[in-house]
Amino acid sequence: MTALVFALAIGWFLSKDQLFPPTLPPQSEVAIAFRPCGMPGSGPCVIDGDTLAIGQRRVRLTGYDAPEMDGACKYERAKAREAKDELHRWLARGRFTWTGGDNPPRDRWGRELREARRGDDLLAEHMVSAGLAEEMGWGAERREWC
Repeated sequence: MTALVFALAIGWFLSKDQLFPPTLPPQSEVAIAFRPCGMPGSGPCVIDGDTLAIGQRRVRLTGYDAPEMDGACKYERAKAREAKDELHRWLARGRFTWTGGDNPPRDRWGRELREARRGDDLLAEHMVSAGLAEEMGWGAERREWC
């Protein structure tokens, strides 16, 4: 009897994702053309290596932290400009998806928090592997830019 209960428990555990699939965050396709903020023109723009402006909306792209435009040293400010340019290039490649749906979570400054990807290309991994951002989250090591 114990073996039967154990076998049923194992079977349920192995099939629970089919019975109760994990909830994935809502994904939205984005087909917006972004320009670098501060350049001539109007419309959505790239503020820095991890933040976008769409009208009055501010979107903080998650999973990584880019150096600050007003960083503590010349090197950090230079890397911040590179990160902003690379984010602009990544966005300019065309449509992508991001999480959050119509009601995304927000940070303490009211910015929308969204994870962006294009197919298997996760933006956060792209920026970190390019050396233009540090990972965020559990176990990530802080990077000193200066």
